[in-house]
Amino acid sequence: MPRLILLRHGQSQWNLENRFTGWWDVDVTEKGEAEARAAGALLKEKGLLPDVAFTSLQTRAIKTLHFALEAAGILWIPETKDWRLNERHYGGLTGLDKAETAAKHGDDQVKIWRRSFDIPPPVLDRGGEFDLSADPRYAGIDVPMTESLKDTIARVLPYYEGSIVPHLHAGSTVLVAAHGNSLRALVKHLSGISDEEITGLEIPTGQPIVYDLADDLAVLDRYYLSER
Repeated sequence: MPRLILLRHGQSQWNLENRFTGWWDVDVTEKGEAEARAAGALLKEKGLLPDVAFTSLQTRAIKTLHFALEAAGILWIPETKDWRLNERHYGGLTGLDKAETAAKHGDDQVKIWRRSFDIPPPVLDRGGEFDLSADPRYAGIDVPMTESLKDTIARVLPYYEGSIVPHLHAGSTVLVAAHGNSLRALVKHLSGISDEEITGLEIPTGQPIVYDLADDLAVLDRYYLSER
C-alpha cells in the first residue's frame, strides 16, 4: 500500500516570535528540534518508516527532516530538496510581528493577507533586507516577491505530480517534510477541500499526517499518526 506522510517543520524561531516568515530562512528552536525527533520516534514506534523523503530548500524543514530520520534510525534514505516545497512567500509582510501588523493595518486586512485564497500580501521591495533574489540556493529561479495560497498551490502540485507521485505508484512510503502552506496545498488536493475551507485548515508543527492510498492513489484514509 502506498503511503504519504506529511510533516510540518518543528517550531521555528520566528514561529516563537510570532513573525511572518515565508521564504526567509530561520532555524528551528530547541522545542522545534524536540518536535521533529518525537515525530521520527513515532514513525519508528508505529513501524511506518518512509522509503524516500522530500523537503524544501529552507533550513527549518531540512533540519526537521534530518532530526526525524535520525530518531527513526533511517537517516540514510534518499532525500530530495526542491524550492517548490518552500513555504508561501509573505512578500512585504516578511519579518513583521503579526500582532503589530494587525494593530497597524487592522485585523480584517491582516486576515485577508494571511487567509484569503487568492489575495497575496503586499509585494516585497527588491533589494531590501529580505529579498532572496541573490541567494545562491535560488540561482536560476524567478524568486517571487509575494504569493497567495493559490500561487503556492500552482507550484506545489505540479512538483507533487511529477516527482512524488511516481514513488507512490511504485508502492513506496513517502515522507514530505515542509511548511504549513505547501502542505496545505497537498492536503487540499488529496482531500478535495474547497478554496474557501482550505484557508481555515491548521497544520500543527511536528505532527505526522498519514495518507493511506490505493494503488491508483485514491485516498483510503487520512489521520494523525499520534491518534492511531
